[in-house]
Amino acid sequence: MELKSQSFDPGGMIPAKYTCDGPDVSPPLSWSNPPAGTKSFALISDDPDAPGGTWVHWVMWNIPASARSLEENLPKKESLPNGAKQGTTDFRRIGYGGPCPPSGTHRYFFKLYALDTTLNLPATTTKKDVEKAMQGRILAQAELIGKYRRR
Repeated sequence: MELKSQSFDPGGMIPAKYTCDGPDVSPPLSWSNPPAGTKSFALISDDPDAPGGTWVHWVMWNIPASARSLEENLPKKESLPNGAKQGTTDFRRIGYGGPCPPSGTHRYFFKLYALDTTLNLPATTTKKDVEKAMQGRILAQAELIGKYRRR
């Protein structure tokens, strides 16, 4: 599986539009070649360079198996029209929260998981909850890393 964004190259800088320095909308993402047997996808985005430890920016699960992309600027709601669910980030909000590093250049990992099931989780779900629910259910994983530094 390969995960890409039309807004930034792998290892490249994330445009301000997708950060706290801009409108803070979610970036468009697309993927290809999920394995046979995929029942849903989950997505976790986090920043391992945060001063207090890894900071979670986005938690999503039950993305339909038929999906091959997420459009830009997804609503910051518990449930999306396609049936996907969004959980609570370290900003204590539901939905995407973009890069906002206090200093220096940070790396942002977008991790997509192909699962052999759907997950029955509440909206208060966090990254840890999704990771626990996915154990033993991951068929494949793809990762995209972007960077951001505040001006």
